Amino acid sequence: MKLTPHLFIALIVLLSGYSEAFARGGHKLHVQASAYNSLKSQTNGNPSVGAWGDHIKPGMKIIAVSRDLIKMGLRHNTRVKIDGLPGYYLVKDKMHKRWRRKIDIYMGRDVKAARRWGKRDIIIRW
Repeated sequence: MKLTPHLFIALIVLLSGYSEAFARGGHKLHVQASAYNSLKSQTNGNPSVGAWGDHIKPGMKIIAVSRDLIKMGLRHNTRVKIDGLPGYYLVKDKMHKRWRRKIDIYMGRDVKAARRWGKRDIIIRW
């Protein structure tokens, strides 16, 4: 593979985002975050069961991750800090394979809260 100027710049940007995280012994990543609910219309199966078989209930602090993030270490039950939100979230669900560099924050059955959240660019740490 030929190292073009665009590829070189992309590698520098990618590696610079990881250097701070590795210096602290963890990972840091910019992702897009949306929200989801326990509703049949928002899932391919049972809205109370995550992709790894975990039972999901309102009030739980969990996220779904795009499959590329799983390959980066955000595996089942990984503890994640979302900048700007209190506490930690656990990876309990995974998203459709079409998504990249994205998480979904679980908001129980509160559709209004999920809509208020919308889509945001955020930083996650694990």
